[in-house]
Amino acid sequence: MTDPLDRELLDLARTLDAADPLRSHLDAFADAPGVTAYLDGNSLGRPLRDIPEKLAAFVREDWGTRLIRSWNEQWMALPMELGDRIGRVALGAGAGQTVVADSTSVLIYKLMRAAATADPTRTELVIEAGNFPTDRFLAEGVAAETGLTLRWLEPDPVAGVTVADVAAVVSERTALVSLSHVDYRSGALADMPGITSVTHEAGALMMWDLCHSAGVVPMQLDDWGVDLAVGCTYKYLNGGPGSPAFAYLRRGLHGVLRQPIQGWWSAADIFAMGPEYVPSGDIRQLLSGTPPVTSMLAMQGMLDLIEGSTIESVRAKSRSLTDLAVRAYDAVLAPLGVRLLSPRDAELRGGHVTIGHADFRDVTRKLWAEGIIPDFRFPDGIRLGLSPLSTSHVETITGVLAVRDALESGDF
Repeated sequence: MTDPLDRELLDLARTLDAADPLRSHLDAFADAPGVTAYLDGNSLGRPLRDIPEKLAAFVREDWGTRLIRSWNEQWMALPMELGDRIGRVALGAGAGQTVVADSTSVLIYKLMRAAATADPTRTELVIEAGNFPTDRFLAEGVAAETGLTLRWLEPDPVAGVTVADVAAVVSERTALVSLSHVDYRSGALADMPGITSVTHEAGALMMWDLCHSAGVVPMQLDDWGVDLAVGCTYKYLNGGPGSPAFAYLRRGLHGVLRQPIQGWWSAADIFAMGPEYVPSGDIRQLLSGTPPVTSMLAMQGMLDLIEGSTIESVRAKSRSLTDLAVRAYDAVLAPLGVRLLSPRDAELRGGHVTIGHADFRDVTRKLWAEGIIPDFRFPDGIRLGLSPLSTSHVETITGVLAVRDALESGDF
């Protein structure tokens, strides 16, 4: 017989699912045989059900029939058109400031390197010591190339970086502050407008990593005065493994910052094949080589869903899912010594909840074998990544109860 507490949690989840205005979108995603709960949408979003046919049609028609003519007919403009759409749907960014191009790492390097050298009188780059490795590694590399000094923020690991943390380190020496909007570990949601404002008060540029917030947390890059931002498209935008990232560059910085990878796609006249490089004066200046057209296909269907639902509705369901996960944690995991490693307040949290226990590496291995797919993060954290359009409340409770059962069994 089902435990009364389990039944209570599952009944609550069913009630929330029945009232969910976005519940119809659950059927838009492809089935994964053998998977009972997919709780890793913050690492790799599920594919939409119609992706195989869309990819096949692309091969048959756009590529297979139109051949190279498709460059002139549609592909040349795709990086900018898709960037504008991401900006409109998810970023609060006006047209002409967002472009889809390279990997996240390459785009972070381009923008970070350009911003670091914008004002030669400024000698420091501020970044969080616990930021995602790519961000930190790139900051170290840019500092080595440019002679900048790194200033490392060490905030509370659960609450994340605050306005006060940044205000304490920025000065007339600061060239750039580079932070994540949502902490990849705890899910802490940074105060983007507040931190951007205090950075600007010091005369520095502000750059945001949006990888864990784009598509799940509303933002207003234009209104909040953000200078630069980069985000991936394979998490909450469901673009598929290795789908290209996007970069945002505030319009006032076009032609002012100069990115370091000067390829033919960012030239003012792309087909002039001239003897010297003259950069484009618009957002195309952030491109370098030929864009990955095939990898830009899958995310377009997810943008349709987000736009039709509105990013605010997506955020409302995200809060509901993560609140439910925290409630279930309190009921069945806290008594087993599991630690909550995310903020309790949904307003201070992004789209995932992290919990910690010394046995979680082995627990994750067991869960994966049983079709429960959360995400393990060193040293002992499980992230419950709850992508709102593809994850139900019942799926969320199923995953939390499976973590409990694995811990109690000790069979891992």
